[in-house]
Amino acid sequence: MAIALSELVKETDRYLAASGMTDYCPNGLQVEGRAWVARIVSGVTASQALLDAAVEAEADLVLVHHGYFWRNENPCVVGSKRRRLQTLLSNDISLLAYHLPLDVHPEVGNNVQLGERLGLRVEGPLEPGNPRSVGLVGNLPEPLAPQEFARRVRQTLDRQPLLIEADRPIRRIAWCTGAAQGYIEQAIAAGVDAYLTGEVSEATVHSARESGISFLAAGHHATERYGVQALGEYLARTFGIEHLFVDCPNPV
Repeated sequence: MAIALSELVKETDRYLAASGMTDYCPNGLQVEGRAWVARIVSGVTASQALLDAAVEAEADLVLVHHGYFWRNENPCVVGSKRRRLQTLLSNDISLLAYHLPLDVHPEVGNNVQLGERLGLRVEGPLEPGNPRSVGLVGNLPEPLAPQEFARRVRQTLDRQPLLIEADRPIRRIAWCTGAAQGYIEQAIAAGVDAYLTGEVSEATVHSARESGISFLAAGHHATERYGVQALGEYLARTFGIEHLFVDCPNPV
């Protein structure tokens, strides 16, 4: 079974409310391929490795969280950008990308999906009063020592997180996937025991230590693998088409 590309894009835009969010890149259809879609390959980033896997899988469409045409990037189609676009265009494969709309979605969003896997119960947004807050605040059913929670993160993500450990158990926690270390100040203001994100900066360590909360950096790629998978499965169910997630591991 196949669905018209235009219908799939229209439904995905609607489901993610993509038009209502200011972002650092265009959300939606970034590269147009063939008119019908029977097989989707999804991944975190539209890297050459993912595109090659999509060609091998005979995909009609690649669905990602990190696509192309970022604000302030060099617009010239040279080097790896030329090779990536050539791979898509020469194989008639579409590229569908959603950045912040996929982070914040209440069902398939990166943050909701990560929270579910870590056993976190969502309390509300990290930014009070903002229903489209990128980060979330929630609770563990039972308090865990920082090392115990870090072990859960490692087992869930198959990656050892960086842990800045505070001298108190973790019950209430804020989290935001990807490169969201800058939100630690909002987490501190929310009065949580710990803040979890993907990346870390030098200043983040001092903020955590001086505020007395634990901080975990579990990897940008590792924390953002689940939203695009959930979105791909949603589209597969909705349209009766095939979906394959391809993980191209990244240490960051």
